[in-house]
Amino acid sequence: MIRGGKSFVSAPPAFSNDAKRILICTGPTVSIFSTSTGLQISSLEGHTAAVTSVLVVPASSPASKVLCFCWTASLDGTIRYWDFLAPELMKTVEVKMPIYSMVIPSLLVQSDKDKENESPLFAYISVENSNVQQKKVNSLCGQIKKFNLTKSRMVGGVVLRETPQPEFLTVSPSGSYFGMHNKRTIHIWKVPRSDSDRAVAKKISLHHTKSVTVMAFHPTERIVAAGDKCGRILIWRDVGSQTFCSTSDKLVNGKLINNKEDRPGVRGDDEADCCSTWHWHPSQVNVLSFSSDGSYLYSGGREGVLVVWQLETGKKKFLPRIGSPLLYFTDSPDPTLSSISCADNHVHILKMPSMEILKSISGIKLPVSHPEINESLCSNFAFDYSAGLVALRAENYCVQLYSLLEDREVSEIQVCERNHQPVDEVTMGVTRVAISKDGSTVCTSDVKLPEDGIGSLVCLKFWESDTLNKNFSLSTIVYEPHRDAGVSSVAFHPSRRMAVSTSNGGDFKIWVSHDEIKKNGETVKNSGWMCHSVGSYKKKPMTAAAFSADGSVLAVAAETVITLWDPEHNVLVAVLGEIQKPIRSLSFAGKSDYLVSVSEGSQPQLSVCSMSKLSVSWSYKLQVEDVACAVDASMFAVLVVRKSCNNETTVLKGRDGVILLFNVTDPLPVATWSVRKAKGGGLGFIQANNQTKNIFKAGKPSSQELLVYVDGDHEFVVFDPQSSETHELSLTGQQNLATIEETGQLGYASVYGELPEFELKSKDDELWEATAPSRPSERPWESIFSGSSHDLPPLTKLCSPFLESLLERRTTTSTTAIVE
Repeated sequence: MIRGGKSFVSAPPAFSNDAKRILICTGPTVSIFSTSTGLQISSLEGHTAAVTSVLVVPASSPASKVLCFCWTASLDGTIRYWDFLAPELMKTVEVKMPIYSMVIPSLLVQSDKDKENESPLFAYISVENSNVQQKKVNSLCGQIKKFNLTKSRMVGGVVLRETPQPEFLTVSPSGSYFGMHNKRTIHIWKVPRSDSDRAVAKKISLHHTKSVTVMAFHPTERIVAAGDKCGRILIWRDVGSQTFCSTSDKLVNGKLINNKEDRPGVRGDDEADCCSTWHWHPSQVNVLSFSSDGSYLYSGGREGVLVVWQLETGKKKFLPRIGSPLLYFTDSPDPTLSSISCADNHVHILKMPSMEILKSISGIKLPVSHPEINESLCSNFAFDYSAGLVALRAENYCVQLYSLLEDREVSEIQVCERNHQPVDEVTMGVTRVAISKDGSTVCTSDVKLPEDGIGSLVCLKFWESDTLNKNFSLSTIVYEPHRDAGVSSVAFHPSRRMAVSTSNGGDFKIWVSHDEIKKNGETVKNSGWMCHSVGSYKKKPMTAAAFSADGSVLAVAAETVITLWDPEHNVLVAVLGEIQKPIRSLSFAGKSDYLVSVSEGSQPQLSVCSMSKLSVSWSYKLQVEDVACAVDASMFAVLVVRKSCNNETTVLKGRDGVILLFNVTDPLPVATWSVRKAKGGGLGFIQANNQTKNIFKAGKPSSQELLVYVDGDHEFVVFDPQSSETHELSLTGQQNLATIEETGQLGYASVYGELPEFELKSKDDELWEATAPSRPSERPWESIFSGSSHDLPPLTKLCSPFLESLLERRTTTSTTAIVE
């Protein structure tokens, strides 16, 4: 089993002391990437829930830059200490409460090494106290607590702050202060110089008129910056002049610093000398960070622009067109490197101070939803069968191609050339994406929404790529392919450069590439596409289409009727009997003559139709989210969304969907799997190859096709649908990392290749296989006779399967089962 698609931007990353590595929280693991190549090097695995904080232990002196230790906190209620160079877990501390944020100020304090070893290490954590939430309805379940990491215990009776929900903690670069923001208030604590269980952190509060979204500390001075939801940046100077300063610090020329008569911009009794306001961002500020020397302030937000402010003058410069809202800005020990984390699951490595993007660590794009666009006309995923890729719609009008086996982005198609705009109004969107079987062509459809009922535009685009790097370029664009109606589905011919698009406007069109057109016996080398023919059926909406395995039959759904066409001559061949509800999806099951249809409406239905009998073989009343058919085997899988039920919530533990694997001839499922986040998810089959054989360490997959499940958050799992093994194989093994070692074949295998694998089965195993609802091997004798003579089983084992393979099986009766 292969898992991937985790979010790279759920928490701020951290740089190693030499800035050659960046540690990124990816679900329950911490993935370590190289800053020079952008490739994953290793990972820290051990947490059982999402990691929320990763803190690298800084080097106390230039001679100790090889220090490679870090602390991590997780929602599983543990804090762990790692040697991330090994990687190896050094220590585990039980907190027994979900940790949403953690800071360790004493790590940042410059002190002698001997003194540092003697003093205990304290962490300040933001946790969720579920016991409080169960006792009271409107309780404050978020708590800021102090934890002794050296003695692995909570400092008893110390709750620094209670909030309605856990909040994010921010620590100053000097380690002297840490703080948090809650609604319109900023709370700041000063860490005691000699921290202990009994030491109390002094606290002050700063107030604002709007909700605060982010805060930052100056590295050397008592300056605090904060951003609000309206896009304003506030800067308080000389913060805590009374509470945080000693008596000697308060006296300047024999007078107290604090003068209440002249404090511009400061509200009430807030302890600050002055407060200034900057305003450039049109929406809320998500990123605030001071430069290492304290001369500049970095800010960013939803507009996708990094702004650099000169602290003394207020002058600014920009890094525009990042293309996605900014979430975090992280400095590194190397002043020439920084990183920004974006909402599109990208982490960019920046060269400072020029702010040039050196490398980008690309995760899978997050789900996109446009309520203004009819979601029934949108496809979520398309799969490249041979290359193991998934194509998915993303923000900013693009399509991402993501490798399911390597868990990384391969390429991106910018369907509509438009800059990122931080506005709520959606003016256009990508509705359809389809990939040809060989992966060389991608077809997309996009729609421009009308303004005041005028100006709607639908485009159908074909994209071509070379087979090496999967970089696609626009080949053909067709404006209004179905007059003023949208594109309801797109399907490619399995072997020819031919595609079909359907429309609710009542017609379908067959498109062919110029490569298919011959002139004077020679093929015209042109990658453009043109309309080959147009078809319709009684002016009914055409909602779905699919080609048969050999491409000789084109099935098109005319609302509730399935029509069969000859795609070469565009001739109607046959009509399948009506299905009760409108058909949303059509697909042929492998190389069989069975067609799988999915209907939607108040009474959804999954139907399996026989092309030879032109009738429905069997059906279920199921709410199907997606369906996927195997290419070689006569099997298909469906993703079913469970209906919500209060009694089943505790039992299912969030599993709101189920995957059913069927053989087309049998209405009983071959296998079932319960899944989470089924709404908005998808299924697909990919081809098992040498790469998957290396990833599946247990050996060669039992089937030639692997099943892919992508959930509603775009996290995915790749598994063998015919295997009984349930253990999880990590993506961060040696076969997927940048430091991969090549291995070669020796001896017999180097000349003739590896021998086919087989295993002897007992009579009990043979009896179980005869009764189990799984697909038996059709020609077992082809592989069982291969191999060395001394390894072959005895003749008594070979005779029975060999003779059975020569016999032709016939069914005595023919029945049609319809399961309601």
